Amino acid sequence: MSGGAISEDGGELLAKLNAAPRGDFIAKLAGVYEHSPWIAERAWDLRPFASLAALKQALVRAVREAGHEQQLALVRAHPELAGKAALAGDLTPESLDEQGRAGLAHCSPEEFAQLRDLNAAYSARFGCPFILAVRGPRGTGLTRGQIIAALERRLHNPDDVEFAECLRQIHRIAEIRLNPKFGFEPALGNAVWDWCEALAAHSEPEWAAKGQLTATYLTDAHRACAHDIQSWMLDCGFDDVAIDAVGNVVGLYHGSDPQARRLLTGSHYDTVRNAGKYDGRIGILIPMVCVRELRRAGRRLPYGIEVVAFAEEEGQRYKTAFLGSGALVGAFAPAWLEQRDAAGMTMRDAMLHAGLPASLDAVAALRRDPARYLGFIEVHIEQGPVLSALDLPLGIVTSINANVRCVGEICGLASHAGTTPMRQRRDAACGAAELALYMERRAAADGDAVATMGMLDVPGGSINVVPGRCRFSLDLRAPSDAQRDSLLGDVRAELMAICSRRGLRFTLEETMRERAAPSDPAWQARWERAVQALGLPLHRLPSGAGHDAMKLHATLPQAMLFVRGENAGISHNPLESSTADDLHLACAAFNRLLDDLAAPPC
Repeated sequence: MSGGAISEDGGELLAKLNAAPRGDFIAKLAGVYEHSPWIAERAWDLRPFASLAALKQALVRAVREAGHEQQLALVRAHPELAGKAALAGDLTPESLDEQGRAGLAHCSPEEFAQLRDLNAAYSARFGCPFILAVRGPRGTGLTRGQIIAALERRLHNPDDVEFAECLRQIHRIAEIRLNPKFGFEPALGNAVWDWCEALAAHSEPEWAAKGQLTATYLTDAHRACAHDIQSWMLDCGFDDVAIDAVGNVVGLYHGSDPQARRLLTGSHYDTVRNAGKYDGRIGILIPMVCVRELRRAGRRLPYGIEVVAFAEEEGQRYKTAFLGSGALVGAFAPAWLEQRDAAGMTMRDAMLHAGLPASLDAVAALRRDPARYLGFIEVHIEQGPVLSALDLPLGIVTSINANVRCVGEICGLASHAGTTPMRQRRDAACGAAELALYMERRAAADGDAVATMGMLDVPGGSINVVPGRCRFSLDLRAPSDAQRDSLLGDVRAELMAICSRRGLRFTLEETMRERAAPSDPAWQARWERAVQALGLPLHRLPSGAGHDAMKLHATLPQAMLFVRGENAGISHNPLESSTADDLHLACAAFNRLLDDLAAPPC
C-alpha cells in the first residue's frame, strides 16, 4: 500500500483551489462556514495547501486568530436546531440537509416542545444559539435523543467552556461540508469507528442493562471482544492469528521475508467500568485496517507487522494493570494467579474458565526476544483536552509519565453519631478526606504532577454511625520517577501525621509502579515525519495516562501517536469519542510511518 492509497490531498481539485484568485477561492468555499465568507478570505493568504487536511487547518487558524467579537458573530450566524428558521424554511441548503439527516424535521410535538424550551434556556444562558454538528462523529447523523441529551448537558457548562465547544462544533460542521467538495470520504476512519461501535456491544450484564460499557479481564463480554478481534484480523488478511496464554489476540502479517524482524504495535481491549469506546481499542484497529489495505494491494514490506490486542491494561477486575503487555516483557507476577476478584474468583480459575492454560510456563513462553523486533509503536486517543483545545487532530507523545498506585485503609472507631462528641471521635472517613485535600494541594504545587483518590468507601456505613473504617485508593503521576517518588513520600508522611493526630491506624499497599517512559528519539521522529507529510502542524506533548507502551519500553524502543478526542478530550467516560476524519488521519499517519520504515536508508 503506497502513501497515495490513503491520500489526503484532494488531488486536482486542491491544485485548482491553490491557484484560484481570491474571489474564486472564496466562492468555491461558500457555505462551508455559515454566512461567514471572511474565514475563506483569510485562509486564502495561507496558500498553498499541501493536503485537504492542511486546508482544514488553515480555515481553523483563521477562526482562532480572529477576535472574540468575530468568533461570536460566527456562532450567531448559525440557526437554532429545529428553530424558527427551520420552521419558516429559511435554512441554508447545508443546514437544511444536516438537520434533515438528523430527523429534526420529523420531531414529535413533544420533541419540538422540548427543543423549543431548551433552545430558549440556552439562548438566555449564553446569548447565542446552541451549535452541534448534528451529522455526528461518523457523519451519518445523530439521533434526536442524542441531540436533546447534548443540549441538556451543555446547558450547564461554564461560559468559556461552552463558547469553545461551539467553535469546535462549527469546525466539525465545516469539515463535513468540505469533504464532498473534494470527493473525499474518510473510509478507513469509518471502518475503525464502526469496529469500535461493534466492540462496544459487548458489555457485562449489570452495565449493559444501564446502557453502559464495561468489559473487564476474562469476563464473557471481554472474551466476546477477543473473538471479534480475532475474526476481524483473519478477515483483514493476517497470516497468523491466535489468542495467547493470557488472552492477548495476536495477529502477524509477514514481511517479504517471513524471517525478517517485525514491527510490534497494538493496545488494549479491556475497559474501565462505564467506559468510553475508543480507549485502547483504536490502537488495535488502526494497525488492522492498514494491514487490510496492504493485503488488498498484495503488498509485503521488508519487515513483518505484529499487532497485539492486549487483554488487560486497566487493572479493574484484578490488581494487575498492564498484565497483557507485561507478559511480553517477562513482567507477569506468579502471585497474580491467586488474586481474587470481587466475587471471590481467582485469576487462575478465571483463566481456566476462559480456556487458557493458567500455567506460569505458558505465560513465560510469551516473553518476546527484543532481537526479533524493530520497535514498538502505539496509537491512542489522547484522553485529555490539549489537542481539542488546540484544534489539532494528531499529537506526538514525548514521554509517558511515571505512575504509582496504592490501596489503603484507615481504621478508627465506629460510634454513635448523636452521642459521640466531636473532639472524642476517631472518624476514619474524615482522615481520608483530609488526606485527599492534602494530595490536591501537594500535586498542584508540583509542576505537571497529579494526584487522585479515585475510590473512597466506608464499608457497611450507616447514616447515624461515625465511620470506623474507610478504604481508599491513590493514583500519583509525575513526569519523572524522582518527582513521583517525592510525591508519594510526602503523601505517605502526611497520612502518618493525620492518623497520629486523629488516633487512627492505617495500611497502605502499593499495587502498581511504572517508570517514566520517554519516547525513543528515532521513533518519535518517524511519527513526526508522518504527521508533517499529511500537511498537519506538529504538536508534542507528554502523556499523563499510562499505556502498554510503558511496559514495552523496558525492552524495545517505543513512541506513541495521540488522536484528538471529542467533548474536550474526556476519557474513561461514555462521552469519550473521536471522529471518523481524525481516525482516518491516524490511519494515514500510521501508513506513512510504515512507508518510512520500509524506505532504504539514505
